[in-house]
Amino acid sequence: MALSEGLIKILNKTYEPLAMVNSEFKGNDLAFKTNEEGLPILLFIGKLDDKGQIKGERYARRLAKDAQGKIIKDHWELKGKAT
Repeated sequence: MALSEGLIKILNKTYEPLAMVNSEFKGNDLAFKTNEEGLPILLFIGKLDDKGQIKGERYARRLAKDAQGKIIKDHWELKGKAT
């Protein structure tokens, strides 16, 4: 399943570095981990259970930068079920 354009807009923002951010999008719970630059790199999307974990899908972001630090590759990849 590809990520929607609206969700990609949320994930393209910069957040607190090295943090786990919880949010909501179109009735789904989101949790994403940010890297040292504050960019989301790991996404969990689904429904929160009673233990505070998301049951749904897990995505990982592949970022590649050139020598000047410009992003040349930015891709979200479905990694499987989040339990």
